Amino acid sequence: MNAMLKTFVLMAVLTALFMAAGQALGGSQGMTMALVMAVAMNFFAYWFSDKMALAMSGAREVSQEEAPELHALVASLASRAGLPKPRVYMIPQDTPNAFATGRNPEHAAVAVTEGLWRLLTREELEGVLAHELSHVKNRDILISSIAAVMAGAISYLATMAQWAMLFGGGRRDDEGEGGGLLGGLLMMIVAPIAAMLIQMAISRSREYLADATGAKLCGHPASLASALKRLEEYNHRLPMDVNPATAQMYIVNPLTAGNLAGLFSTHPPTAERIKRLLAMGRGA
Repeated sequence: MNAMLKTFVLMAVLTALFMAAGQALGGSQGMTMALVMAVAMNFFAYWFSDKMALAMSGAREVSQEEAPELHALVASLASRAGLPKPRVYMIPQDTPNAFATGRNPEHAAVAVTEGLWRLLTREELEGVLAHELSHVKNRDILISSIAAVMAGAISYLATMAQWAMLFGGGRRDDEGEGGGLLGGLLMMIVAPIAAMLIQMAISRSREYLADATGAKLCGHPASLASALKRLEEYNHRLPMDVNPATAQMYIVNPLTAGNLAGLFSTHPPTAERIKRLLAMGRGA
């Protein structure tokens, strides 16, 4: 299954899970309320996720006079991708990493750490920037934001289900409303875990897609593979000080010190990403 189709299927499952959670909590009325809440939260994520991500990372916008080479690389890649040139930000951290954000290509931004700018070769930097611009081109920022908001909403509904059960919600079994004890238990235990796994699977799928798109954009899959290898090594030795809520946005996981299981990771295994990129290079 290709990355685009996989994302569509996972988003459909996440939406269905969200609606089912609402119905389990409050029957048809609860499902309607869940849908309204999802629309409202997605609207908020659409408009404000970029500002929140940049603020939480401590990124500062840099002018063309401050970083002419960086701006030139971003402008060249954006032109090749058929995108408007995004705003350019610098993150005051020594660990090399980068992310892109923005609700659409017209309001996009690319942020790189000071360590990334100092440590990578020009070809590796071009590969990283191509990967980030591919996220913009593929609308990954919006997709990931929606997935994260919906997963969070399901966890919120699970908490509401706990309170409903404590105050007698389980007695509605006799009324056929679908909000009884069994539904509440499933909501509290299964739904949040399933939502988290789906959200992370969507994130991993979009990373693979951005790698492939970025490799084609820069024309050097091996350069992006080399950059990923160096970034992975540095982030293991010196994990970044970032808000865990923004970790999925970075090109490599900045919180690698936890050694989370692959199923619970927002990023696919770096070794597998490198393997796929090198295979692309041999194929080309």
